[in-house]
Amino acid sequence: MRLFRGRWLQLYTWLVIAWLIVPIAVMILFGFNDTKGRYNTTFQGFTLKWYGKLFEIGDLTTALVNSLLIAVLTMLIAGVLGSLIGLALGRYRFRGSGTMNIVMFAAISCAEIVMGASLLSLFVTLAVPLGFWTIVISHVMFSISFVAITVRARVMTLDASLEEAARDLGAGTWTTFRLVTLPMIFPGVMAGSMLAFALSIDDFVITNFNSGGTVTFPLWIWGSTRVGIPPQVNVMGTLIFAAGLLIALGNALMARRRR
Repeated sequence: MRLFRGRWLQLYTWLVIAWLIVPIAVMILFGFNDTKGRYNTTFQGFTLKWYGKLFEIGDLTTALVNSLLIAVLTMLIAGVLGSLIGLALGRYRFRGSGTMNIVMFAAISCAEIVMGASLLSLFVTLAVPLGFWTIVISHVMFSISFVAITVRARVMTLDASLEEAARDLGAGTWTTFRLVTLPMIFPGVMAGSMLAFALSIDDFVITNFNSGGTVTFPLWIWGSTRVGIPPQVNVMGTLIFAAGLLIALGNALMARRRR
């Protein structure tokens, strides 16, 4: 009976993995499609020419650059602000900390359409022109919670005696934070910041509400579905996936060396 359950669980695991991999594999495959028409929906032959013509479509390139810039800014701003919030929630008990925890989890669990509509209402009420910076602000707003929760979980596992030992040896508050606390929470900070980057670069709903005239990579793809998605989209998606895979492998190798 146990053997049967074990095999069933293995089969189920492989089915889930296949379900996740197949769409990515199709995207990679159609980046090599030698399509003859506007629609890239039928594989007509193998070619590498789209990698050479990757930046041939100016609007698509601009949209990708916008997404990358917004994602980097979101990663940096949300990484700093979210890390400070996570450090405060994980280390200290203060009036309103319970409410802050509830707000953090509520921001994560609420539907994106609610966040997007509420931010749009805020910008309209304050007469803020919609565009690049409203997208950045919106992405930072919904990414901070993910960073804060990640860093908070890391902080709660730290040994406070290490910081106390640093202070006993004469280190000040800033020196203790820089040389002791920050290195210990840095894996959580990096994980939260990378999560903010990933959430930002592929966001559609919140971006669509607050983009104004600025077009990001997901918005460009959505608009191009009416006339046909070019193979360059598949190539760019493949390169983004490959970059994420390399980062994940690098982190795994670094974690193995630390052991």
